[in-house]
Amino acid sequence: MRTLRVVGLHEDGKSIVCEDPARRERFLLPADERLRAAARGDITRLGQIEIELESHMRPREIQARIRAGESVEQVANAAGVPLQRVERFAYPVLLERSRTAELAQQAHPVREDGPDVQTLGEVVAYSFGVRGQDYSQSTWDSWRGEDGRWIVGLHWMAGRSENRAHWAFSPGAHGGTVTAIDELAEALLDPNSYRVPRAVERPDDEQPMFDYREDTGAKVIEAPIPEPSDDDTTEMPRVQAGEEPDALLPEPAPQARQKPKRKKNHPAVPAWEDVLLGVRSQRG
Repeated sequence: MRTLRVVGLHEDGKSIVCEDPARRERFLLPADERLRAAARGDITRLGQIEIELESHMRPREIQARIRAGESVEQVANAAGVPLQRVERFAYPVLLERSRTAELAQQAHPVREDGPDVQTLGEVVAYSFGVRGQDYSQSTWDSWRGEDGRWIVGLHWMAGRSENRAHWAFSPGAHGGTVTAIDELAEALLDPNSYRVPRAVERPDDEQPMFDYREDTGAKVIEAPIPEPSDDDTTEMPRVQAGEEPDALLPEPAPQARQKPKRKKNHPAVPAWEDVLLGVRSQRG
């Protein structure tokens, strides 16, 4: 690389005249913003200028798209520039998104009767435990929606099923509040709900479906129903001490006593001696 020396300003007032001391060759260098940033040692401004020159997307637009939820790769592809040139502007915004996701986990879910005492992170962690899922494998993220509100999202895998839940985050006192946006978010906020998300494996080994099944916590115990018996015996024979069980036979059931039938319309007439003695004879 040859070293040039500055001769002076060109007569057009827009270029710097440089010269090669060895060959006495002269060169014109545009006196633009890039040269000024280089003279000041402003590396950040130099990178910003490079992006502005190589793409139609300005740094502010890049940061706005990152804040809205796009990844560095997506923005770089859209701008047509290398990842490194987008990362320098995306880095502070990615930190903002990560910090907001942490704050949202400390917010309180909004219930019908007001904000919950527990935080979003505590409720979701408990829901994962109830469903037998690994909460440590889930990832949190956040971004600004079209209405300017922060959206916090949770991503996790259940078997081969990819799942995402979203809440609207409103920063405020005592951690702020979060409100469920979709069904998965609502299900995670109510661990005891009858709408419990479960991964259902399909018989053809395809992608499992995400199903909602009823789970009330009650268990049904099935017991065999005894067959009806023809034996009407209500009392088992008792074995006395010293007796052999086989020597005893069950006593026959007592037969019901039948009352003597009276003749219709003929009342019973007492005997003569009954009238005299005042007693009733044992006549049937």
